[in-house]
Amino acid sequence: MAIHAVFGTDEGRVSEEAHALFEKLKPADGDEFANDLIEGVADHAEHAHELASRTIEAIQTIGFFGGAKVVWLKGATFLGDDRTGGAERAKQGVENLLDCLKAGVPPEVEVLISAPAIDKRRAFYKWLAKNANLKTYDKIDISKEGWEEEVAAMVTRRAGELGLEFDGDALDLFVQLAGEDTRQVSNELEKISLYLGSGGRVTLADVRTMVPPTRKGVIWEIGRAIERGEAARAVALIDAQLDKGENAIGLMRAAIIPTVRNQFFAKLALEAGARPGNYRAFQSALEGLPPEKRAVFPKKKDGGINAWGLMQAVGKVNQKSLPKLRQAMASALKADKSLVTTGLDHRLVLHRLVVELIG
Repeated sequence: MAIHAVFGTDEGRVSEEAHALFEKLKPADGDEFANDLIEGVADHAEHAHELASRTIEAIQTIGFFGGAKVVWLKGATFLGDDRTGGAERAKQGVENLLDCLKAGVPPEVEVLISAPAIDKRRAFYKWLAKNANLKTYDKIDISKEGWEEEVAAMVTRRAGELGLEFDGDALDLFVQLAGEDTRQVSNELEKISLYLGSGGRVTLADVRTMVPPTRKGVIWEIGRAIERGEAARAVALIDAQLDKGENAIGLMRAAIIPTVRNQFFAKLALEAGARPGNYRAFQSALEGLPPEKRAVFPKKKDGGINAWGLMQAVGKVNQKSLPKLRQAMASALKADKSLVTTGLDHRLVLHRLVVELIG
């Protein structure tokens, strides 16, 4: 197929895959300068029209040295539904490019188009979907329950390519800090690899040293401090966030309540027969429970049990009784209500709750 397209919101992955495809497509015995590479970052609508026109010209022009070549419209920023891409001049340029592709690409030419965003409602995308070798790489949706599992799998795979192996807690923190963007994950893994020298195990201390803290990372650290019974660290992290202007109710609902809830349901999982081990086995054990037992656990949008958070908590609740964990849920609910409905000092409410949960 002479036309190739790589799109998606995961710009790092799109860039990697498009570059790898370019290297595969370009003639092995061709001159490096025979291929046409058009940088697709458009400053405005007229610039977008110009880039589309240059791409058309490159497709229709015989290579300077003759023979096969690749025309790559690289990282086009005017194919989406934004201010530039939605302007009439930009849309006209894209329509002209579509007409060129429909007319037929010369047999010696391979066309490659990569872009971080494309409007799937337009004729350009619909035609490519039917007539091009099209691949899409979107970021993992972190608004969905269980997104950490997908990111952790991606991090583990890329870490393995660098000879790195994460400790459990280190992987969990890295996922929270680096997020879902492939480029950011790769950058942070490269830093850790350089720091460690030649691969090896990545510890929690390594991640804390090398990966910049983020709000999500601090939220995760607060929960883990509560799980480990480290009251002083949990209070210090909470205070640091409050001093930065973080909302106390936001901290309660992002860090503390999910931690308490996961501990409670992790204990239920253990009492129902699920046992800690590797994640897949734990998840399968939960999904294999009788319907009446499975129904109480928190669900993902696809209806499956959100086992990731429970797996992180399950090793921390062996010595805690179910009544104690139920009381912790009640304490968190009471503290949340106090933050919302009373004039009590928010910092004091959170401090007392941490001590009560751990004490």
